[in-house]
Amino acid sequence: MPFTLPSRTPSGPRRRTLLASAASALVLAGCSSPESSTDTSGGSPSAADRARARAARDSETLAGHYAAVIAAHPALAERLRPLRAEVVRHAQAFGGAGGRPGASSSASPAASASASTSASALPSASPAVPANQKDALGDLASAERTLADERTKTLLDVPGELARLLASVAAAGAAHAFLLTEGAK
Repeated sequence: MPFTLPSRTPSGPRRRTLLASAASALVLAGCSSPESSTDTSGGSPSAADRARARAARDSETLAGHYAAVIAAHPALAERLRPLRAEVVRHAQAFGGAGGRPGASSSASPAASASASTSASALPSASPAVPANQKDALGDLASAERTLADERTKTLLDVPGELARLLASVAAAGAAHAFLLTEGAK
């Protein structure tokens, strides 16, 4: 009778899995460096604070764009209100529109959406909205894509928590652009 080795299945994780996990842990640990609120040049806002303020303003401007399209094309209101409500929550997450950075709203999403829809105290004037619904949706999708791209580029210049927030909001913006263009077909 020939001698055969017993089949042996590894009982734990493989070496490649462990190495990949270790590399991921190092990358995440590198992203979690402490951030300061001011730099050493006499108390002026840090790059992170400026990036956060800009992100809040950009989200508020985009929410204004959504509001202008909803006002010009009431038939799109049901479709656009949830996306606009998300953009308003993004602005609040960055500290804009009365929100505090990192604070979560205790109000229900429906209440926030209705409150934000009625309050149009946004910093910029309403953009020109195309008369054609498809073009209006295309403009919104383009604005979402552009803003998502800008936020993705900003990731490299900001510390951990803000970088994660920017990445999440950029991903949401890309998803909004997809929803706006796919539904228009």
